[in-house]
Amino acid sequence: MLERLNQAMAHIEDNLDGEVDVRHLARIAGTSEYHLRRLFSALAGIPLSEYVRRRRLTKAASEVLSGHDSLLDIAIRWGYGSNEAFARAFRAMHGVGPQEARTERRSLQSQQILTFKLIVEGSSSMEYRIVEKKAFQVVGRGTRVPLVHLGMNPAIVEFIRGIGMPTLERMKELSDGEPGGLVALTFNQEGVEEGDHLDYFHGVVTNEEAPSDMETLDVPEHTWAVFKAEGPYPETIQHMWRDVYTQWFPSNSYESVEGPSMLHTQIEGDTAKAELWIPVTS
Repeated sequence: MLERLNQAMAHIEDNLDGEVDVRHLARIAGTSEYHLRRLFSALAGIPLSEYVRRRRLTKAASEVLSGHDSLLDIAIRWGYGSNEAFARAFRAMHGVGPQEARTERRSLQSQQILTFKLIVEGSSSMEYRIVEKKAFQVVGRGTRVPLVHLGMNPAIVEFIRGIGMPTLERMKELSDGEPGGLVALTFNQEGVEEGDHLDYFHGVVTNEEAPSDMETLDVPEHTWAVFKAEGPYPETIQHMWRDVYTQWFPSNSYESVEGPSMLHTQIEGDTAKAELWIPVTS
């Protein structure tokens, strides 16, 4: 998997001055476009589109400093329709405009070419199971929240507080499917950077009709990879997401597919027992 992913990285380098087609990159990597974007973001720490943009601006920076071509020629060569658009993107990455960088010989940023390697530590194992599950419904309430990588997500905390304990207890009473109890579903994530938004749904798997003050979320039939973890809250849950994408997927034949991920958590003091469900295909 990592060898084919590095072949996709080489293809990006060969086509920086033209079109980088993510669908073609996914074919090179032997995976779906959805899984490639999620896997790349987890491994690299930035979205694939942002990496391509930063590589192009790194190349453009060297041409700006060389002084051989006009700034407009450089802008057009690297996909910008005007000096203004190029200057905005250039400043966002380098902290200085291209004209200022050229005339004052300022220090600029560089996005290095990424190469992926698998480091096998062998210090721990990851407990998982594969579950085939028919379509089902989740009853509860949903909202849209910003992404938070580390620590508590204030928007989610405030949303759950707003539901109130009496309503949460009524939700629990409706639970009659797996995973049992209250579950958190996340989907329709617009990106992987801090602050990017995603849909969040808090409820229970049930065959019962939704009460008038609750909503229903229909989840289609999927194959699910189900992971278990236990440890300090909330770090254990956030590290579990990271480890699934950076360790488990590169080492297994499964890949993620588009759909809601589900998290069931039991918290006792500062400790969490978590079960994470991710839709996959082999």
